[in-house]
Amino acid sequence: MKLSTKGRYGLRAVVDLALNSADEAVALSSVSERQGISISYLEQLIAKLKKAGIVNSIRGAQGGYVLAKKPEEISVGDILRALEGDLNPVDCAEIEGSSNTCTGANSCVTKYVWMRISDSINNTVDTMLLSELLEEGRRITNENTSESKETRIKPSCGQ
Repeated sequence: MKLSTKGRYGLRAVVDLALNSADEAVALSSVSERQGISISYLEQLIAKLKKAGIVNSIRGAQGGYVLAKKPEEISVGDILRALEGDLNPVDCAEIEGSSNTCTGANSCVTKYVWMRISDSINNTVDTMLLSELLEEGRRITNENTSESKETRIKPSCGQ
């Protein structure tokens, strides 16, 4: 399974917001600059995250975005599903629990492969919390520099 840029960039944006919004709302222009994501694309991602209840917007001169919940209450799965939809590796009525029946469901052996992969992916992202990513981000930042006020998560292999 390959995540689109929506999932990859959106996850980076949420981590960035979480790391940098402890004291005040964060402007999208700041996230855009730190993460190398265009503001127009970031606006699309943030709209989906806001609709899912992951981020809130604050209006006004000091406005911007903040997390809607504590990092301990947001899973990576919550973020990825808000941006990507379901995380199933294939379209399969058995995995999706759909009322649509598959004509080959009774004789399909591969559905067990897809179900196990789907279960593994969902279990992994649902048990991985944003707070864990923040701890890792702070650890990496502390190892690399202690000069900057803003915490920067650099774009990397998950771009």
